[in-house]
Amino acid sequence: MSNAVESILSNYASETPGVLANLRRLMNTGSLAGTGKFVILPVDQGFEHGPARSFAPNPEGYDPEYHPSLAVEAGCNAYAAPLGFLEAIAPKYAGKLPLILKLNNSDSLGGPDQPISALTGSVKDALRLGVSAIGFTIYPGSSHRNTMYSEVRDLISEARDAGLPTIIWSYPRGGKLSKDGETAIDVVAYAAHLACQLGAHIVKVKPPGANVEQSEAKKAYDKVQLTNLSDRIKHVVQACFNGKRIVIFSGGPAKGTEEVLAELREIKKGGGYGTIMGRNAFQRSRADGAALLKSAVEIFRS
Repeated sequence: MSNAVESILSNYASETPGVLANLRRLMNTGSLAGTGKFVILPVDQGFEHGPARSFAPNPEGYDPEYHPSLAVEAGCNAYAAPLGFLEAIAPKYAGKLPLILKLNNSDSLGGPDQPISALTGSVKDALRLGVSAIGFTIYPGSSHRNTMYSEVRDLISEARDAGLPTIIWSYPRGGKLSKDGETAIDVVAYAAHLACQLGAHIVKVKPPGANVEQSEAKKAYDKVQLTNLSDRIKHVVQACFNGKRIVIFSGGPAKGTEEVLAELREIKKGGGYGTIMGRNAFQRSRADGAALLKSAVEIFRS
């Protein structure tokens, strides 16, 4: 057994053997097996942003099978997607590649003001498809946030009984938050901490900026080093129970290769557990997308 993996799992000592087995599976798959680090390919963007905005840059992405095959080729730990995409590929990939079922999703047709996602899958679906974890999005700041917090607590409990860990996508949005405030350091750290307090086994957040959104928090941040992204990543890791919960960072909108890799190096330097990168990988050609994911693997393996 890997010392790195077992050290991380020691922080989850109250968990069921089933949950621990699946966390172990996630950390012992792909090119990062045994390191305790993650490169996960998520493809929920077709639901969230629409098919053309997601897949027109690389039309191979319209095919559900394209994405898990890319994840396997690149040595990813896992592949995450909504129900429809997983139903299309699970018979071929369940047991070969850890799958993560995203249990809630929202479209972009209704506007972003007070977001809330619909339940689009269930723990029963997750078990039927042989997945290794479930995923759920919360929007701290939305007027619907308390509904989402209650929903995810119930799902975490149900999934735990079934031996499945939960990954929370914690994306501040809505309410009093400004657009820049959605990625402010105080807001991202708060969102990550909320996800941990709700019982997430793995937390997904966006890389934070250096701005502080909440006036009440500004004094507290006077003594927090925020200059470099790695400093801000370190603070978010601290917010996740001083690193005792796994926190991974999203790749965000498509950008240049060097910009992506520089960001990943800062995440690694700050103590982040890895990346969950979608558009930056699957919107490139297959060769370029695989090469980028492999470069991400090398950064977190070094």
